[in-house]
Amino acid sequence: CDLGKNRIIYGKDENMQLAPASLTKVMTALVALKYADLDTVLTASENVKINESGATLCGLSAGDTMTLDQALHALLMQSANDAAVLIAENIGGSLDGFSDMMNQEAAAIGATNSHFVNPHGLTNEQHYTTAYDLYLIFNEAIKNDEFVKIASTVKYSTSFTRGKYTIVPTWTNGNQFINGNVSAPTGINVICGKTGYTEAAGYCLVILSESQTTGHRFISVILNAPSRDSLYNQMSYLLEKAANQ
Repeated sequence: CDLGKNRIIYGKDENMQLAPASLTKVMTALVALKYADLDTVLTASENVKINESGATLCGLSAGDTMTLDQALHALLMQSANDAAVLIAENIGGSLDGFSDMMNQEAAAIGATNSHFVNPHGLTNEQHYTTAYDLYLIFNEAIKNDEFVKIASTVKYSTSFTRGKYTIVPTWTNGNQFINGNVSAPTGINVICGKTGYTEAAGYCLVILSESQTTGHRFISVILNAPSRDSLYNQMSYLLEKAANQ
């Protein structure tokens, strides 16, 4: 979608309801940034213990404390599901309460083919969105400078409190365009984005990019790619289309 001309350049099944995996976390961040300050201190409950096979975590334990700013770095860069729970419970009062906030925000921005039941995107039949709705959600999120700053960060080192101990993690952005593992097509700068993967959702990616020649900005969304290589090949194809606008 060309943001300057507000038009879809290329679309395929953009209104098909699909599992979004961790692209859910764009909505989580959007709601968090709207309803809480970055210096808000969050405290982890027992629910940060997530045992689902393959779930990405930042290693939180019950009682750990960190700021929303730190938690958003874990959420958007590391794609940490425990950080999503931490954010949701502290801002929404409970996972259900926060999910209600996500659904209200989705409806308010016109993402009416979506329904969220958790803040992380782990598989649930009642948790779905569409490529077009994700464009709307991401377009709203990038209006917040802090979201863009965090989602474009390559590497982030911090420290948070665990009782009398200090934990000192470093998180690296999982977006291959941002961390340098995949090069964007000639003429395109990738500004920020969010990755996602579950067995049910396949490989997913949303990207904000910019043409080096025209300065036009584009949002590109891919859901349910069969492999990581296929995902980045398909996204590069979309970015090439954008570069030629």
